[in-house]
Parts: sequence; C-alpha cells; structure tokens
Amino acid sequence: MSKHTTTRADFRFFHRLRVRWAEVDMQKIVFNAHYLMYFDTAITDYWRALAMPYVEAMEQLGGDLYVKKATLEYHASARYDDTLDIGLCCERIGNSSLTFRGAVFRGDALLISGELVYVYADPASQTSKPVPQALRDTLTGFEAGQPMVDIRLGAWAQLGEAARRVRTEVFVQEQQIPLEMEWDEDDATALHAVAYNRLGMPVATGRLLQHGPDVARIGRMAVSRVLRGSGLGRDILQALMQAARQRGDRTVVLHAQRSAEGFYRQLGFEGQGEPFEEAGIPHLEMRRALTGAAA
Repeated sequence: MSKHTTTRADFRFFHRLRVRWAEVDMQKIVFNAHYLMYFDTAITDYWRALAMPYVEAMEQLGGDLYVKKATLEYHASARYDDTLDIGLCCERIGNSSLTFRGAVFRGDALLISGELVYVYADPASQTSKPVPQALRDTLTGFEAGQPMVDIRLGAWAQLGEAARRVRTEVFVQEQQIPLEMEWDEDDATALHAVAYNRLGMPVATGRLLQHGPDVARIGRMAVSRVLRGSGLGRDILQALMQAARQRGDRTVVLHAQRSAEGFYRQLGFEGQGEPFEEAGIPHLEMRRALTGAAA
C-alpha cells in the first residue's frame, strides 16, 4: 500500500470522525497510537453497516474474531479539529482469517494506510476455525454492494415471533415498558414489517394499522440498539408507508417518542398538537401526506 495507489475510490465504507484535543500532542498533531483506535472505531461501524449486532451474531455463528496483526503506514499527519474519513474494506477472506484494508483521509488526501488481520476462533479455546459460510457471504455481499437486510411484510401469524423478539429487546428490556402495555389486540390485525439480516436475525420492526378513512397509523417502530443510525428505521418506515399508499391511504400518523422526533421530521413528518406521555415516555403525534414517492 502507498499513497500513490490508495484512493477513496478503493472503499465503499467510510466512518467519519473529528480529531479531539485529547488525541493530539503539543504540535496539535495526532499521536500515532490513536490511528489504531480510529480503525477500531471504524470496524465497529462496519459491522453496523452489515446490520449485524456483533455479540449476538458471533454467538449465533459459534465463534469470535481476534486481532492477529495490525500495521500502519504513515504518509502525513492529522491535526486537531480535522474531519477525517476512515475507509475500510474486507480485502481477503482466508480459511480462518479476515484481512481488512484501511485508510485515513482528510478530504482526498491520504494520511494513513493500514491493514488489520483477524483470526476466526473458538471463544473458549481460542483455537482457529474456518470462517462460517454465512459470515463469508455477508462480507463478500457487502463489498459487492448487495443489500444487507431483507424486509418482509406480513401478518402476525407469519412475522409475530420475529417482531416480538425485536420489540421485547427494545421496549420491554431497554425502555422498561410493562409487558401488558406492549402487547395488544391490534397486533392480530396489523400489517407487520420485519427486517432480517443476512444471518436471518430480525433486527428491526414496525406495524401498520388503519387509523381512519384514508388514514394509516404506523407504530411499534423498533430497531436493535446497536444498529441504530444505520438506516434500518428509515427502511422499515418507508416499507410501511408504501404499503399504506398501495391500499389507498392518503395520510399517515404516528406517535413519535420525543427522542426520535428529529428522525421523523427528516422524513417529512410534522408535529400535531401538544406533547403527551404514553407508557411513561414523552411522545408527540406526527403526520405526513402519502403523496408521491417515499422520502
């Protein structure tokens, strides 16, 4: 790797960060060791882009990844308050190893090249084992630009078990909503959406109800905590809005948690009325027209 051969075009995945004061020396240049931290942070977001909750996914696969080698090549220095893009790609999948190539860019300028080699191993004995085909297919599919989730629409009878798994994680366990408030008779008549990752794990869900003549109601929007910010909530919402359009609805309403209000506003929703509490959590009713294509 060199600054003459590595460009932004080599990567389809980037993690963006801003250099903090604590990461620089007296000359306001980033300490060398922090670049490894930047790559490690980017790897975390890379798994998020795969729609793969890392801990749960590795448990399902029966293994874990351990760093075998990390190398850096320095071309130029990053400075305090620089905005950096960390590019990563899975360059090679061996029998039991994964090789990631990385680069740190400031704009189009290459600052650092890197290589991270992981060994897939048994977590108990830490002896190497073959990379599972499902993980191999997920990584090669992502690098080829394939979708990482499959969103399915259907009734509770088909999708209820998967939707229940995500909603239990988010609403019952994380937000401490009582069980008796989470499950209701509307599940039986709603159209449900569930996003499955390439390992078949449900990672996001939502449901669609009829609120009134030509008015849809979307609710129970939930995304696995470690995958928030990866676009899954937007994908679920758009799938449900498209289903509402297809059945002739003209408007969609929902009760947004105040912490998610900005997310819905970015997708064209506007607040209605005064905030209120639902299950002990502040909410705001929001709505948008269902004309044209999804936002």
